[in-house]
Amino acid sequence: MAGHNKWSQIKRKKGALDAKRSKIFTKLIKEITVAAKEGGPDPDGNPRLRLAIQLSKAANMPKDNIERAIKKGEGSEGDYSEVTYEGYASNGVAVFIECLTDNINRTVQNLRTIFNKGNGSLGTNGSVEFLFDRKGVFVIKKDHEKQLDEGKLLLELADGGAEDVEFEEEYVTVYSAMEDFGALQKKIEDLGLKLESAELQRIPQTTVTVEDPEAVRKILKLIDALEDDDDIQKVYHNLELSEEVLAELE
Repeated sequence: MAGHNKWSQIKRKKGALDAKRSKIFTKLIKEITVAAKEGGPDPDGNPRLRLAIQLSKAANMPKDNIERAIKKGEGSEGDYSEVTYEGYASNGVAVFIECLTDNINRTVQNLRTIFNKGNGSLGTNGSVEFLFDRKGVFVIKKDHEKQLDEGKLLLELADGGAEDVEFEEEYVTVYSAMEDFGALQKKIEDLGLKLESAELQRIPQTTVTVEDPEAVRKILKLIDALEDDDDIQKVYHNLELSEEVLAELE
């Protein structure tokens, strides 16, 4: 798919995506809390909570942590605001940020500091949002003990609302329109496939290619700093890495 981020694939393959366990737990706990607050504590009737629990178990989060996060969502403690921010890294790379925060002033101050240190700029609402399409993105881990019939799987996924499917050595990535997210998630679950992740992502319509490896390192350092902030759940950007630059980074 146009705009699919090669850097994300590399990080996933190397097992480096959200490698710090404390950080990944913090973000998952927030997601569980908000999901339970919005849709109730029963995962059977709350798809967002069900998925958050699945991802937490995949990250080896203790059961007690999951249960506490659900109870927190039921009570008054789970008072997080879902907010988004937009800006630019250097070289005109657009950045879109999704946050869950209990202190917006703190979050904004942290964002300004990160952008300023990274030679970027925090923008106004709507400054980059139009550059991204919101899509459902499902990453399925292949089961090598079972023979995968790609043709049959394509038909099944298309029946569930898939727009595009990418087959890799270890993973299958499936894209859907935002409004088909729930139906496709259910289809994947019904097929008994192992979901590595399932989320609404912002896919860039066009990308920016930066050929200078040092400039790319600085941009990725800014993005990593954003991803490392506890209030930030997701960071999207439209940086495209050429094969030559990827070779320099590895």
